[in-house]
Amino acid sequence: MGTRPLLNGRLAGMGTTIFAEMSALATATGSINLGQGFPDTDGPEEVREAAVRALREGRGNQYPPGPGIPELRTAIAEHQQRFHGLAYDPDTEVLVTAGATEAIAAALLALLEPGDEVIALEPFYDSYAACIAMAGATRRPLTLRAPHFRPDLDELRALITPRTRLLLINTPHNPTGTVLTADELAGIAALALEHDLLVITDEVYEHLVFGVTHHPLAALPGMRERTVTISSAGKTFSFTGWKVGWVTASPALVSAVRTAKQYLTYVSAGPFQYAVAEALRLPDSYFDTFRADLLRKRDLLVDGLSAAGFRVFNPEGTYFITTDITPLGEKDGLEFCRSLPERCGVVAIPNVVFYDNTDAGQSLVRFTFCKKDEVLAEAVARLQQL
Repeated sequence: MGTRPLLNGRLAGMGTTIFAEMSALATATGSINLGQGFPDTDGPEEVREAAVRALREGRGNQYPPGPGIPELRTAIAEHQQRFHGLAYDPDTEVLVTAGATEAIAAALLALLEPGDEVIALEPFYDSYAACIAMAGATRRPLTLRAPHFRPDLDELRALITPRTRLLLINTPHNPTGTVLTADELAGIAALALEHDLLVITDEVYEHLVFGVTHHPLAALPGMRERTVTISSAGKTFSFTGWKVGWVTASPALVSAVRTAKQYLTYVSAGPFQYAVAEALRLPDSYFDTFRADLLRKRDLLVDGLSAAGFRVFNPEGTYFITTDITPLGEKDGLEFCRSLPERCGVVAIPNVVFYDNTDAGQSLVRFTFCKKDEVLAEAVARLQQL
């Protein structure tokens, strides 16, 4: 095999993800896992039963249509109209994917050429960096800095070069919990139009906002034709293992993304697509109750982390809380998270792994609150030991 590394050089340094490392650590030590963002209870029973019904009736047990089953594409289009006032043709402007993760990968692989530059909000979800690298493009971080984690639009303008092809926007933002305002999005849209840039928006936490409003970038003037909007069912309905995501965009953009997507998974999650179609049509009361429940959990963990000595940045959205460990006499978030299970039986995620500008994230640590109340209470009690 010679001396050439086995791993493609574009993926050098992107070995086991921090989520896999920390979840394995949680299992090995019997710790409470407040690291990886998955709920410890399933979503609505009627949605789970819809999946069982589809399985038993033989709907989706064989390959579903490449773009997704018509029932789900129609439900996605209805959802975009119902919640955001965006009209999409389910036949030409909606694509079902294996979670938002595949949607991001397919969009970046489809729309980028080697040498292109992508500006992304930093800290960024780890798959962004990997997918940009696999496309042969270069990432340029727009750093969201503590304590407010707001985008600096002058800094964004300065990052744009003739090589810039695409803006990758995540709102509500993981891991900081920032929800971009209408004014911030208008500023981003103006720059995209001025420089003729494509935009990918990751909006998987669109329903998980607390006291603020989520605004889709595609709804702004001139943006619908240049924006690929991505979301998924996992976070909204608490069935993260089903991996049902989607893209909504203009026919030309959907066609491009579908071309890449068909050579990734081709299709996935057949019976679950029927269940998600039903989930998207749940009444407003479901979404309101879900959001209120998570708000209560957020406040429980925010109070507990503050009492334990962390500096806590209260999130406007998602189900993650970013904290600063400096008041605890700590500086290195990665070292802190690797030692935390042994010290008090809790697992968290070091934010620094989501940064290129590591100084900005060195002392920041992320906890998730999408867990049962008793689990959060026990985690808080353990963290008091610090």
